[in-house]
Amino acid sequence: MIMQFSHQHRRVGVFIDVQNMYYSARNIYGSKVNFGNIVKAGINDQQLVRAIAYTISTKTGDEQPFFEALHKMGIEVNMKELLEYEGGQKKGDWDVGITVDIIRMLDMLDVVVMVSGDGDYVPLGEYVKNRGRMFHVISFRESTSNKLVDCADVYTNLSDDLNTFLIRDPNYRPQTHRVASVTDTFSDVIAEQGENKMLPAAEKTKPLEFKTPNPPLQFKQANTTPLHNFQTSKLPPPGQRPDRAGGNFPQKAPPVRPAPTIKKRPGRPKKNTPQSQKHA
Repeated sequence: MIMQFSHQHRRVGVFIDVQNMYYSARNIYGSKVNFGNIVKAGINDQQLVRAIAYTISTKTGDEQPFFEALHKMGIEVNMKELLEYEGGQKKGDWDVGITVDIIRMLDMLDVVVMVSGDGDYVPLGEYVKNRGRMFHVISFRESTSNKLVDCADVYTNLSDDLNTFLIRDPNYRPQTHRVASVTDTFSDVIAEQGENKMLPAAEKTKPLEFKTPNPPLQFKQANTTPLHNFQTSKLPPPGQRPDRAGGNFPQKAPPVRPAPTIKKRPGRPKKNTPQSQKHA
């Protein structure tokens, strides 16, 4: 259901995030957006101050007919060039630019119409309401942040009237497999004006092929030979060393030498003995 305003003297500003709306309509419904009818729904019977569309321009200039169509609808177009980084990543968004324009124009507006489903605009909506203005959000509900819907004073769901807000392609068929684009996000996008091509039927029915895993790594068996080629099954007796040549212990124990005899030297006789008296 589309909620409408009935106050004719309210001043309205419509701010369109083209990238967000374009990719929402393409990814969900495979169609293009009728921006003229969206602006009419946002204005209703109120006074339009400005309607601005924020979009990205590319080096090829393929989007120029689209920009001209917006001008014919009475919509101003603010564009910036697509940024391309060395790694191949592309960047193009208007979050900050839209926020700055709304804040600058807020004194001449009573109603701010935000045509986007991006949740990054929630702080902007809170600021608009704190300044005593009405915050109206228009988007496709399937691609809209819940926080942005809760923040809005008035919310219009474009999915409730697709015949009014979409430009249908009669040859369109729902895609079972869509070719992804490197810029196919709401933050990194460009103003493409063509549908992604369907994959050939042969590729759709081609079974998945799984590569066989690599053979497990083979490790060489570690050398278990004891140091110095000792035979651990034959332990040496205490106090003996193994034979250095073959690593085997000698079979015969070395001969035991007899202990040397120590001769005692005669000493002085003790006192009060026959020998001591004899010497005296």
